[in-house]
Amino acid sequence: MVISQRSPDGRAASQERAGVRDYKIRLDYAVLRATQVAVDPFPHMVVPHFVPPATLRAVLADLPPLNKPGSFPADAIRPGPAAHALAQALEGPELRNAIAEKFSLDLVHSPTMLTVRGYASTRDGRIHCDSTAKRVTVLLYLNQDSDAFGEHDGCLRLLRGPHDLEDYVVEVPPVNGTLLVFPNGPTSWHGHKTFEGRRYSMQLNYMTSGRKARSELRRHRLSAFVKRLTWAV
Repeated sequence: MVISQRSPDGRAASQERAGVRDYKIRLDYAVLRATQVAVDPFPHMVVPHFVPPATLRAVLADLPPLNKPGSFPADAIRPGPAAHALAQALEGPELRNAIAEKFSLDLVHSPTMLTVRGYASTRDGRIHCDSTAKRVTVLLYLNQDSDAFGEHDGCLRLLRGPHDLEDYVVEVPPVNGTLLVFPNGPTSWHGHKTFEGRRYSMQLNYMTSGRKARSELRRHRLSAFVKRLTWAV
């Protein structure tokens, strides 16, 4: 991500970037490596508290208020040091290598696409499988517990099929730094009950190298450029 503005006290952007680079993020790779891959209803892995509580609080304090639905390219928003460091870590080699090992995948040459969501609308959560251009989906949930999530609203469900949101095997509340990872496939159906309001997450995708993936990456980069201009205004 690029932070190009000057700070209110006139510090140069390069100084701000240096401060961002100096932040040391703490993620729980030990619990990730100890977590078993589940196979029902499709291969996946859920890692609670991958972002430890203190780190989660710092990240949430550093995320801008995204008060409209949709995915924002990670380099289009203005994060503080903790959120910036988290985004860098998600696209880094340690997570890539751990996921590749867990799912017996070769991800060495898979390009990444990282987006941030901060608000859910009533149109979100419909049952779907992700694009075939996405080899693996990684969802990191960056919310504190709430009554709404406790009532199952906005909690992602891994489903047995495409028709019934109640026909689920696993439900993942979008809270407490939980990490969800699954390779994409024709039966990786998922969705969630209607929820409207704040719902922060980062989504990382390891992409294929085909034409469709290149098209999605180009669209993503164009979106990043346009949304950087929007944030600058």
